[in-house]
Amino acid sequence: MFPIEPAAVNNGFSVLLKSRNFMLLWIGQLVSQLGDKVFFVLMIALLENYQPPAGLTENSMYSTLMVVFTIPAILFGSAGGVFVDRLPKKVIMVGSDFVRGFLVLGLPLLPREFILLLLLAFAISTITQFFAPAEHAALPLIVRKESLMAANALFSSTMMTAMIVGFAMGEPILTWAKNWIAEDYGQELIVATFYIASAVIMLPIKFKEPKRVLDGQASIHPWVDFKEGLRYLKKNVLILNAMLQLVTLYCVFAALTVLTIRLAAEFGLKEKQFGFFLAAAGIGMVTGAGILGHWNDRLNRKSLPLVGFLVMAAVLGVFTFTHNLMLALGLCASLGIGASFIYVPMQTLIQQRTPHSMHGKVFGFQNHAVNIALSAPLAIAGPLTDAFGLRPVLVGMSLIVAGVGVWAWKNTKRVLKDVL
Repeated sequence: MFPIEPAAVNNGFSVLLKSRNFMLLWIGQLVSQLGDKVFFVLMIALLENYQPPAGLTENSMYSTLMVVFTIPAILFGSAGGVFVDRLPKKVIMVGSDFVRGFLVLGLPLLPREFILLLLLAFAISTITQFFAPAEHAALPLIVRKESLMAANALFSSTMMTAMIVGFAMGEPILTWAKNWIAEDYGQELIVATFYIASAVIMLPIKFKEPKRVLDGQASIHPWVDFKEGLRYLKKNVLILNAMLQLVTLYCVFAALTVLTIRLAAEFGLKEKQFGFFLAAAGIGMVTGAGILGHWNDRLNRKSLPLVGFLVMAAVLGVFTFTHNLMLALGLCASLGIGASFIYVPMQTLIQQRTPHSMHGKVFGFQNHAVNIALSAPLAIAGPLTDAFGLRPVLVGMSLIVAGVGVWAWKNTKRVLKDVL
């Protein structure tokens, strides 16, 4: 299929597409992320088969399920990274997929009790917290430093593709599985297949693990490792600023997830059609990732995050002043391009500047911070919009995004020398 390592240095996608290890990791994570999205749709769909417990309404069941999905991300986001530094990355990723797959297969065998559904969702969400930092830490082990920008561009584009396709096609896929495979367990079987297929795809990957992991000399001290990761981030301004920029980016997208419901009504759409705006932003992010992957050597990579923040700020500032749906979708695509100009170089910077012995701690902390960033705006965006209106909230977000971009650029340009 593909050679184990690329034959020559290349600054585009071609060298990556010739790497067997990279292709297996890339395809495996795409299949796993699709499984995550379809599993979430499955949980929502299954709620109609469960009676609300005493004191809970049907709407409360939906909210409770979403909270249960979120809690492990906040509690264990950093803990997963501790194990990533101590255990082989492939063991963590493949093992996580196999365990999640078998847990989903066991769902039809459980009694139809809402509490059991919550426990299963909690368990699978917890296991996911180990997969994410292992994936980030694995990339520098199989990709040369000069190809990391292109690799992250591909990973960010497939991340958005998985989100768009998974949420858009989740219901049709599950309906097909229920009608054509088996009514009682077809949906669970198709979701489990995603996870198990991802594990099988990644099994042949060969990682160059750090010596301390291969020698089995890695004792696990979660609290000590967590504090060590914090100390490292405090000392390394570049990585800390890069992580803050990523957190800001995720905050914006989380808030937009709520605000686009109101935007849909503003443009005469049904509220459930808010996904059009998110899909347009996803297409823009894929486009931006493609630009970075093909032409990153011709771009001023030190200024890319600033450009990205200013583009996003401009889009947010003018969004509510347009009443043309196609123009609004175009603005969403531009916002996605700006987001890719932040995510890809900042993720690459963190991977390049973090030593292998700290990968798990740093990426675990990043995973933790991102999960909190995704949760907080979901809680406050709606009430702020109700209190002040959609336009003031978007304009306020625009000012904050522009301010963060300029602050981060000024704060890092003194020490950012040939990082990317």
